[in-house]
Amino acid sequence: MSGHSAASVPVLALGDVLLVTLQGELYDTAAEQLQHDITRRIAHGSTPVRGLVIDISGVDIVDSFLGRVLAEIAAGAGLMAARTVLAGMRPAVAITLVELGLSLPNVTTALHVDKALTLLGRPPSLGPPTHPQESP
Repeated sequence: MSGHSAASVPVLALGDVLLVTLQGELYDTAAEQLQHDITRRIAHGSTPVRGLVIDISGVDIVDSFLGRVLAEIAAGAGLMAARTVLAGMRPAVAITLVELGLSLPNVTTALHVDKALTLLGRPPSLGPPTHPQESP
């Protein structure tokens, strides 16, 4: 695989929730690295992690490899007492997961990251600040 370097996927901490945003394809080494990064952050982070949001709105195609990776990440997080919410699943991705016979038993789904954060008990605070001084 000469043209592809394994770009690491950033894992952001939003209080006691980790946010991972997947874009495009996830290759073997990057997927493995992501699993290690998440479990390490849950186990050794400075604050306890009780939730993990995986945003897949930037993913067009899910194959059996990515489905398995998502299931393994959720299972690992669950064993470490963190709940996983998969956000932003496109209809074609949902259909593909069903066609492949892949179930994600330890995963809750949400249409958007804001909804996922709400499910985990965090107010969505990722948006731009409101305009408090709108008075003339």
